[in-house]
Amino acid sequence: MNMTNNTILVTKFILLGFPSLGWLSHTILCALLSLAYAGTLAGNLCIVWAVLRDPHLQRLPMYILLGNFAWLETYYITTMVPRMLSDLVSPGIPISFLACFVQFYFFFSLGATECLFLSAMALDRSLAICHPLRYSVLMSRQLCWALVASCWLCGFLWFVVPIILISQLSFCGSNTLDHFVCDPAPWLAASCTSAPRTEQACYALSSLIIFATVLFILASYGLVIRAVLRLPAGARRLKAFSTCTSHLAVVGLFYGSVMVNYVNPAASGSSGKVVTLFYTVWTPLFNPLIYSLRNKEMKEALRRTLLREL
Repeated sequence: MNMTNNTILVTKFILLGFPSLGWLSHTILCALLSLAYAGTLAGNLCIVWAVLRDPHLQRLPMYILLGNFAWLETYYITTMVPRMLSDLVSPGIPISFLACFVQFYFFFSLGATECLFLSAMALDRSLAICHPLRYSVLMSRQLCWALVASCWLCGFLWFVVPIILISQLSFCGSNTLDHFVCDPAPWLAASCTSAPRTEQACYALSSLIIFATVLFILASYGLVIRAVLRLPAGARRLKAFSTCTSHLAVVGLFYGSVMVNYVNPAASGSSGKVVTLFYTVWTPLFNPLIYSLRNKEMKEALRRTLLREL
């Protein structure tokens, strides 16, 4: 802490995490998070490795998008789980303002990028199923890579304004943040002065990207379902419905939990932490299973690359 004009300025914070949990609950949570983190890394890195090593997958836009999405999920969960595990094992270790600020930037930027990639993948599936004969023209490799670059760039630029505004705030008094991640709500609560413009910018941009992308995804899958209903009843139609249902389940889990936290600012405290766990830990764990590892072509690519390496 620094002293300025008899005011104690906070330069380090302590993330409270789940202080109400007992020792046994902490141990169980730590074990579950470790397993989820290891499973997420293994699943997503397998997908990235298969796409990088298999020439056939590298030519298909769907797998270019999936490979980038898997790489994104690896970084997304890494922004908070290692620190959270450290706080569960050794609570009370402070985090510097700079480290907290960097975590906040990457956590929100990667979250925005995930929303954009989910939209891009929904667009890809919509074009593939609704316009199969023109798919190679509508979604060329060049267009796909342009879409990938746009998702990464726009995701990391989306929260620039709130990030600049928060970086100019000063913090005094209590140095505890009632969360396990550097989230805007506890940061703004710890600020010396009220910052309504910063708060409004955070929630306005969060709401805009959430609602814009979720409406686009629902519209895309609506077109997919309409096209599937035109197919004759059979295994192909059943498989298409199964794929759409599983994809929409992941989208619902991710967007539902995100909306509770960032569209409704009143969601805070312990309930907000539990909701945050859903979209930061469990959806990155489920996404490889839903989007890729259930896919026959992906499993064949993994088998081919493993046999080549061995």
